[in-house]
Amino acid sequence: MADQKRLFLLDAYALIFRGYYAFIKNPRINSKGLDTSAILGFTNSLLDVIKRERPDHLAVCFDRGGSVDRVEMFEAYKANRDATPEAIKLAIPYIENILKAMHIPVVVKEGYEADDIIGTLAKKAEKENYKVFMVTPDKDFAQLVSENIFMYRPMFGGGYETWGIPEVLKKFEIERPEQVIDYLGMMGDSVDNIPGLPGVGEKTAKKFLATYGSMENLLDNTHELKGKMKEKIEANKELGLLSKKLARIMLDVPVDFNEKEYELDQPDLPKVTEIFEELEFRRLADNLIKTFATETTTNSETNTEKSSKKTAKTSTAGAGQFSLFGGGGSASATQVQQELSSRKTSKDIPHIYQSVAPGMAMKLFLQNLMKQTSVCFDTETTGLNPLTAELVGIAFSWEASKGFYIPFPEDQDQAQELIEQLRPFFEDEKIEKIGQNLKYDIKVLRKYNLIIKGAYFDTMLAHYLINPDMRHNMDVLAETYLNYTPISITELIGKKGKNQLSMRQVPIEKQTEYAVEDADITYQLASHFKPELKDAKTEELFNDIEIPLLSVLADMELEGINLDVDFLNSLSEELNTDIKNLETSIYEAAGEEFNIASPKQLGEILFGKLKLVDKPKKTKTGQYSTAEDVLSYLAQDHEIIKNILEYRGLAKLKSTYIDALPDQVEESTGRVHTDYMQTVAATGRLSSNNPNLQNIPIRTERGRQVRKAFVPRDENYTLLAADYSQIELRIIAALSDETTMIEAFKNGEDIHASTASKVFNVPLDQVTREQRSNAKTVNFGIIYGVSAFGLSNQTDLSRGESKELIDAYYETYPKLKKYMSELVDFARDNGYVQTVLGRRRYLKDINSRNAVVRSAAERNAVNAPIQGSAADIIKIAMINIHKKLTGGNFKTKMLLQVHDELVFDAHKTELEEVRALIKTEMENAYSLAVPLDVEIGTGDNWLVAH
Repeated sequence: MADQKRLFLLDAYALIFRGYYAFIKNPRINSKGLDTSAILGFTNSLLDVIKRERPDHLAVCFDRGGSVDRVEMFEAYKANRDATPEAIKLAIPYIENILKAMHIPVVVKEGYEADDIIGTLAKKAEKENYKVFMVTPDKDFAQLVSENIFMYRPMFGGGYETWGIPEVLKKFEIERPEQVIDYLGMMGDSVDNIPGLPGVGEKTAKKFLATYGSMENLLDNTHELKGKMKEKIEANKELGLLSKKLARIMLDVPVDFNEKEYELDQPDLPKVTEIFEELEFRRLADNLIKTFATETTTNSETNTEKSSKKTAKTSTAGAGQFSLFGGGGSASATQVQQELSSRKTSKDIPHIYQSVAPGMAMKLFLQNLMKQTSVCFDTETTGLNPLTAELVGIAFSWEASKGFYIPFPEDQDQAQELIEQLRPFFEDEKIEKIGQNLKYDIKVLRKYNLIIKGAYFDTMLAHYLINPDMRHNMDVLAETYLNYTPISITELIGKKGKNQLSMRQVPIEKQTEYAVEDADITYQLASHFKPELKDAKTEELFNDIEIPLLSVLADMELEGINLDVDFLNSLSEELNTDIKNLETSIYEAAGEEFNIASPKQLGEILFGKLKLVDKPKKTKTGQYSTAEDVLSYLAQDHEIIKNILEYRGLAKLKSTYIDALPDQVEESTGRVHTDYMQTVAATGRLSSNNPNLQNIPIRTERGRQVRKAFVPRDENYTLLAADYSQIELRIIAALSDETTMIEAFKNGEDIHASTASKVFNVPLDQVTREQRSNAKTVNFGIIYGVSAFGLSNQTDLSRGESKELIDAYYETYPKLKKYMSELVDFARDNGYVQTVLGRRRYLKDINSRNAVVRSAAERNAVNAPIQGSAADIIKIAMINIHKKLTGGNFKTKMLLQVHDELVFDAHKTELEEVRALIKTEMENAYSLAVPLDVEIGTGDNWLVAH
């Protein structure tokens, strides 16, 4: 019916958990240290449903106290679940407050699950002629689907799918949606701890339902079954019936469907915005306004009516939008946001931003500039690539709410003349230079033959050390620490696309407001962060490591590295042949051709058609999982899977590097210029971007060949690669004071053979290759908290043998185990661990009651000080080597850093001298109880040098 009303019922905890785990690899942590992932995920889902569907009626249903009835039936019901993560527990009050402020009803009943509440309300609303949509990823709800009740399932990667009767019947291969209860009862559910029938998985359950139609009919006809299956089911009939009862969603919860109460209301926008600001949800506040506010409205309420709680909906056919502002006027989302938000903008705060004209104004500006001891500057350019970008202007600020802007002419000779006037400032050693992402400005100005001297203060780097888990872009920092929203770049030049302006096309007065505001805000942030660096005890790390490294990285990035494009083109052709051969082998084994790159088609072939495992793992969307870890586990037993993994590896190698790298050669230099990011990895490691030269795979022959494409600049140079040998093992040996391991390193022994000798209790000269290999895996795995299961996957050892090896390892190195325990204890007491130079890794989940979350934090507690210390040490080496090469006017240049390795363009006439220099500086970068050892190689390409 066209006028049939629609009710949306949201399964709160299912969406909250989904939101939390969606951000598990990159949690959303605000400046107060609160993990807001669950709140953000749930609220995004809620607004998404409202925006997409514009429902007439909506309610959110919560669990409270679990299902009393099910626990009475089966005491172990849901007993195996991990404790709810603290982040979710902390999220619930916020979510409830958000829903209250949005005037969205919350339905909860002590002793009942949300499933049962939703089921009861859905059936009651259906009788009132409603179409009901149950918003949940939980497949159990499929049993409730009818002509007017649907599942509205969030899909992995975004969007929703609606399951009506046809979709449910197809998905479960049944004749009626109610048979989902039988299906779940037969299979059981490890999440809810519903036992099910032993030995019955998804395929068997579907087969039984196709034959018998129900659990009861199956149990009445077990005489038709054979062998072990017959024995198992006959012995567990009561368990099967109990499982079906546990799987059935109850429809008699004492809740009423109140049509008026569930009508979607106008939210209390100031209150919701206040909560969002407390949580630091900047984008979400905009999303809220855009969801509920319209640009224009056809409603004609009076001003008195406008202030009422209820909001009239527009009558425009198909629009289905809400007007929050009556009177027939218009109100944009931006206007509403500005009215509601307490955050300031340039319109609220008095400020003086001046453009400096040539002549006397410029002369007076320069005189004043040179009197300062600390100045923030910010370059405005024609683009984001510092190698090609030209200066449009430079902004300066040395006092809050005041600043100056110097526009630059397009003519490059005239621009250089202007740079010469500013050169005394930039080269003055006594004036501190402040900026946000200074490396970009350093590189831009280098094109104008300008080297910035004096102390630097980079607000992005400072915040990274203060709060490494937050984002560090200027807008976020301004909103978080100054309660201020800067002018958006899109306001000046528009959105990306053909109509986007260049900065040169923006009027000078707008350039001035935008650019000086950036300098002003950055100056204020620097004042805020300087004492915070002291409080976090990271001031020395900032001044002695991260800031000096800026200039080093800028030089490396500007230098770039030469690439043999012809070699890559020939390698691409060879890979095409390899990939085709693998395709043929895979198709032959599968018995048909299919899209190997499609996870859905691949899963159907491996687990649907070939049935390579009894109970294949499935994704949240219900299709067979073909993830790397799933296939790697099966590769040893199935040739087709081994070929698929090789196919994937080659295809990725080809697309990511072999075919992509030639396109990333900079036209103006003929070289590849990666961008090193200092503020990404929480451990302190650098990350490489555009292109990422740190992730070129070197464990496969084809992967290693990619390194052959990196070559010296010309025949007068050779590539030199210097690599720390086992630096992380040396660090953990020194920090744990593990005498046995320290002695092995001091004596120059092969540490893996030495470990194998002690663990396997055999003389050093009798250690086999396999024993050494297994010892090596444990040596490196221990740092990352390797388990018996993980070790058995990486070696030929069984799980039992792996456990024995790990136990023997800890018996051999008892101080190592004690040190690792002490790290975890320190983290539990202090909330962080630190490197040898005091770099902190904050671990908010270290005391979590959730075992999975806590274990991950414990692994980081051990790994971060080791990996982070290695990162700190190579940074020191880079700074010292760069200083020596620059000070000695060497032609040799440092080009790349790949974790524990440095790559140089070494001039052949300097080779022996720089080899000694590099080795000395790297081995003496930091003093440990264990000597640092550096291996150096040279060659006419990176592979040979490494």
